[in-house]
Amino acid sequence: MKKTLIVIGGPTAIGKTKMAIKLAKKWQSEIISSDARQFYKELNIGVGKPSQEDLDTVPHHFIGHKSVQESYSVGQYEKDGLALLHNLFKKHDVLFLCGGSGLYIQALCEGLHQFPEIDKKIKTQLNQELKTKGLKQLNAELKTIDIETYHKIDKKNPRRVLRALEVYRANGKPYSFYTKKKINNRHFRVLYITLKEPREMLYNRINNRVDIMIKNGLIQEAKKVYIYKEHQALQTIGYQEMFKYFNKELSLDEAVDEIKKNTRRYAKRQITWFNKIQYHDFLTNESQKIIKMIQKSI
Repeated sequence: MKKTLIVIGGPTAIGKTKMAIKLAKKWQSEIISSDARQFYKELNIGVGKPSQEDLDTVPHHFIGHKSVQESYSVGQYEKDGLALLHNLFKKHDVLFLCGGSGLYIQALCEGLHQFPEIDKKIKTQLNQELKTKGLKQLNAELKTIDIETYHKIDKKNPRRVLRALEVYRANGKPYSFYTKKKINNRHFRVLYITLKEPREMLYNRINNRVDIMIKNGLIQEAKKVYIYKEHQALQTIGYQEMFKYFNKELSLDEAVDEIKKNTRRYAKRQITWFNKIQYHDFLTNESQKIIKMIQKSI
């Protein structure tokens, strides 16, 4: 039987971890995280990291294994993930990949296109231009040099826009030039599952979870990592709004409202990502249906 990696994807706060643990326990298997925000050991409350009880219930990988001071790219995640899968598949026929970072799921399951090395000066220059010119102007530049990528990526996500521009500035070839190249095949099969809920229920979950994060100490956690605020790992929802609160740019109530609003927007983008033909959609209370589908598939 060909080894199988089962993806449990979906928007933030939908209940992916709970479902993955339930399934991994049934198959006596292990879970690999594909949540880029949970890689860092200093970030816990604000990224919705699984509880210690959850981590003890089923073996988890790629959670809290890096420091926010370290640079960790999706390309390095792909290499580390493939090496891990190679070892874990020696003792398991089925493994579970859980998370909401679509690009990281794609990297591990399908592979990434090979891009040129980017000089740090290019990255620094583009980040500076983002601050001085704004995202709108950078999008306009992207549209003129690579219309194909311009229409494909999330133009509201600065990381995606900067990435496309830095690839072009590295050697004059557009990002789309590299995405057309063939990717190496995987030696395992992938079964894609995404969890869903009515939009109103999901948004209520998000709002409630943010309130719980504040109650559990998000403000204190954000204060501890404030000194690293310029690092890439901290350019994320929950911490950026808290930093604005510390800088007196927002009141606490305004910061909390911003976290909720930005998280809802993020969830909407995740839903768009996971709304792909290879994903099998299930409601969060349909675990038995998911189990039957997996049993039939493998």
